[in-house]
Amino acid sequence: MPIAIQLFQQKGPTNPVFLPSDPEYTWMSAKMWYSLADSTYHQALTHLNYTHLMMEGISVATKRHLALPHPILKLLDPHFLYLMAIDSLALVALINDGGIIDTNSNAGIKGHFDIMRKSMFFWKLDLHGTLPEDLKSRGVLDPSILAGAYHMRDDALLLYDAIKTYVEKYVLLYYSTEGSLDADYELQNWGAELVKSRDDGGVGILGVPGNGKFNTTDQLVITLTAIIYTCSAGHAAANFPQYDEYGAPFNYPYYLSGVPPKDKSPVTKETILKTIPSRDKLLQIMTVTKVLSEKATKSLGDFEKQFIVDPKAVKVVEEFRQSLREVGKTIESRNKKRKYPYDWLLPKSIPNAISI
Repeated sequence: MPIAIQLFQQKGPTNPVFLPSDPEYTWMSAKMWYSLADSTYHQALTHLNYTHLMMEGISVATKRHLALPHPILKLLDPHFLYLMAIDSLALVALINDGGIIDTNSNAGIKGHFDIMRKSMFFWKLDLHGTLPEDLKSRGVLDPSILAGAYHMRDDALLLYDAIKTYVEKYVLLYYSTEGSLDADYELQNWGAELVKSRDDGGVGILGVPGNGKFNTTDQLVITLTAIIYTCSAGHAAANFPQYDEYGAPFNYPYYLSGVPPKDKSPVTKETILKTIPSRDKLLQIMTVTKVLSEKATKSLGDFEKQFIVDPKAVKVVEEFRQSLREVGKTIESRNKKRKYPYDWLLPKSIPNAISI
């Protein structure tokens, strides 16, 4: 619930703090221009960079260093399924010069990639990519804060815990003896490439525990949990609500005409209507976000390809599936009490991988 909006970074006479008590359409204009900045951040970072592109880099490193029989490859591979294919399609339709993002957003594709480039200097896997730590850093981990209103946090934490427990059990099957981590040169080479700079051919991720040198199972668990969570629940939360958010031009605009308000003089309804996208542009935005919001693959835990065949590991997978069923029951119970049900993080609504 916005209580005040300042649209530019530096205070000054042409950068007032807009309030709900300002003229109706002046306040609406400020909200729309703020939402434009937020939707651009969402598409460039929350959605595209922090899920699709970052996980693609990790997927390449995984397939480069871990052999087909490697237990960690078997754990991760179901969560990379379709990723390369959907990203390849995006390169020729969405994130290219003259493509949908370029022509239907204010930032354009160059602006989006500039934001992505900047983000790689501060994004850390053990902070921004680890849900509880990210929530804690933003001051919203405590469930008493925004109680009953932050459904994504409340439901996502259940999923994060289920995934982490699954990963912990699985990892301990293969790295329970002293020195087993150090002796796994494939795994250590994989970790080294995750942190190696992009200029040197690496993925260039900051905040990988141990700086990519896995000395403890805890370090490996944090890394693997972040990857699996991001490829499943993290992407679902960022991707599937898109049509509900972007489909209405006043709610979450991705393109606006004119310039942001620089004073509190009354804004007319006609000015608001001239600010929103044309019908053609709006239809494009609605169409692409509707397509992106459709799920057409199997649900988390119901793997399209079953790489894990070791009986002990199969038991861990079955326990994970049972845990997800319990999470689903909890969320369904919560949704009965919510004014508007939050269905995006029901386990049955979450794909295993980034497939759209």
